Amino acid sequence: MKKFVIVSATWFGTGFAPFASGTVGTAGAIPFFLLLSRMPLSLYLLTTVAFTVFACWAAGFGEELWGEHDSGKIVIDEVAGYLVTMIAVPATWVGVLTGFVMFRIFDIVKPQPARWFDRSLKNGYGVVMDDIAAGIYACAATHLILRFLP
Repeated sequence: MKKFVIVSATWFGTGFAPFASGTVGTAGAIPFFLLLSRMPLSLYLLTTVAFTVFACWAAGFGEELWGEHDSGKIVIDEVAGYLVTMIAVPATWVGVLTGFVMFRIFDIVKPQPARWFDRSLKNGYGVVMDDIAAGIYACAATHLILRFLP
């Protein structure tokens, strides 16, 4: 079980990147998004919700394993946040890149309620839910940008 949690929470080891592990973890989410993007929207949404619940569990277990809140090694939360960002975004290089940049911006800035989740919930839910909130903002921004690009 321990190995499964390590692989999951670090998203196949991307959380062990020596710097910017959140950015590396988000980049590691792109192939997963491209795989899921072939699904009908309803199935994509259901999968994203189920993955988010799994991410909360894995992040909580990872916190216990490494003995620190929101360890930089835990990047499964970035994967869940990126999947939220990419809801109904076309799987083109422009869509993928725009979503990536928007998610990283909102994940770093943490506008409310993302900041509240990050500071108030000291468990796996807090680790993941701030990224979900950032993903909602990033999804809206991505759709606006793609709508107005020439």
